[in-house]
Amino acid sequence: MGESNVNLAALIGSRICHDLISPIGAINNGLELLGMGGNTQGPEMDLISDSVGNAGARIRFFRIAYGAASEQPVGRAEVVGVLQDLSTGSRLVTQWASQGSHPRSEVRLAFLALQCCETAMPFGGTVHLMCDAGKWMIMGTADKLKIDTALWSNLTSSENAQNVTPAQVQFALLPLYAAELGRAVSTDITATNVTIRF
Repeated sequence: MGESNVNLAALIGSRICHDLISPIGAINNGLELLGMGGNTQGPEMDLISDSVGNAGARIRFFRIAYGAASEQPVGRAEVVGVLQDLSTGSRLVTQWASQGSHPRSEVRLAFLALQCCETAMPFGGTVHLMCDAGKWMIMGTADKLKIDTALWSNLTSSENAQNVTPAQVQFALLPLYAAELGRAVSTDITATNVTIRF
């Protein structure tokens, strides 16, 4: 995938997220208004409310992970809020250990790396996201990992990723976006940990 294609894909991602966030926000506002009426108790409304919350969290995550990025900083509070909302009801726990704000382009890499770790942890676990002196480390820890070696090799290969499915697109984008920032991706995989550095 050429650089112009990667940038075009990011613009498409931004557009989709931008267009979806407003109607999801409107649905959420409608649910709040119904709640004020007092006649919205029950598992059906809980399911709708949880689903809207999850959709909103995913779109906010995708906006950073797959949208157009810049050197505009993203603050810790915003990142932690997105990750906490995304983790609600999930078997995966995320811990953002980095202080302060970071360029959106770097947070995008961290979010894509988080999704790579998530792929290896279908039974849940914990992902730590850390930055020290500009060097990032994203480490997933679980009792049981499921590693697709060919898929993970895409992260460190100089070749464009081949045969990735839509659910695996992060493995194609992470090394491309890292290269744009002059960074190389490295991985370390053990029986219970998977670590991505850039």
